[in-house]
Amino acid sequence: MSKFLIIPNLKNIDEHLSLAKKYDLGFEYNDFFSPKMLDDEERLQRTIEEYKKYTLPDHCTCHGDFFDVLVFSEDKLIREIADKRIRQSIDAARKAGAKAVVFHTNYEPVLTAKSYVDNWIDCNEQYFSRLLEENPDMNIYLENMFDRSPDMLRRLSERLKAYKNYGVCFDYAHAMSFGRSTDINEWVRSLAPYLKHMHINDNDLENDLHLAVGDGKIDWNVFANYYNNYFCNCTILIEVSGIEKQIRSAEYLERLGLLSRS
Repeated sequence: MSKFLIIPNLKNIDEHLSLAKKYDLGFEYNDFFSPKMLDDEERLQRTIEEYKKYTLPDHCTCHGDFFDVLVFSEDKLIREIADKRIRQSIDAARKAGAKAVVFHTNYEPVLTAKSYVDNWIDCNEQYFSRLLEENPDMNIYLENMFDRSPDMLRRLSERLKAYKNYGVCFDYAHAMSFGRSTDINEWVRSLAPYLKHMHINDNDLENDLHLAVGDGKIDWNVFANYYNNYFCNCTILIEVSGIEKQIRSAEYLERLGLLSRS
C-alpha cells in the first residue's frame, strides 16, 4: 500500500505531527525550494535544526527549487545557475534527512518544434545522468508541470530508467489541469513504468488551485481505480498547505478506502 505524505509547517508542527501519527503519514518539506532560503545558509541550517528537535516521520521527501531552473537552456550562464540551485536543493534535502528530492520538467509547452523537444530530452538526459551517478544516496524525481502530454517526460524517463535512484513524480492535478487536452488514461499508462512518487490535490480542471482533495472537480473514484492498478507502490504527497485542508483531504481519502488510521 502507498505511503502518503503531507507538507509540514514549523509554525504549527505539532498539529502536522499529530495528523501524521494518526494516519502514518510522511513529510515532504517545502521549506527549501526558495532561492532566498538556499542562499541564506544560516537560515537554512536553523530551519533544519528546528525540524530535528522533533520526532519526525521515518519517510520524508523534499521539493527542490523550480524557479527558472532550466538545465536545457541555450544560455551557459542559465545552465550554471540551474545546476547550482539543483545541487543546493539536494544538499538541503540530504541535511534534512529526506530520501528524495523533486524537480520540475520546466519546459515551455507552446514550443513544439522538433529541435526544441530533442534538445530538451538530450540536455536533460546528459545532465540528470551525471547527477544521478554523483548522488546514489538520493532519489531524484522529475515532476510534470505545464506539460500538455506525458510524451516528453516518458521519452526522457525511458533513457534514465536504468538509474535506481531515478523516478517520475506524477502530479495528478497538473495532468488534470495543464495537461487536460490529453486523456488521463494516457497520462497514467505512459508514466506508470517510471512512477515512484505522486502529488495530489484538487482543482476546477482548468487551474492549479491546490484545493483539498474532494473540494474540486477531479473525479477521485477514477483516481481510486488507477490507484489499485498503478499507484499502490509509490509515495503520494497530499500537496495542500494548511492543517485544515490536510485533515479534510485525509478524511476524504479515508472514505475512499485509500488511507487508513494507524
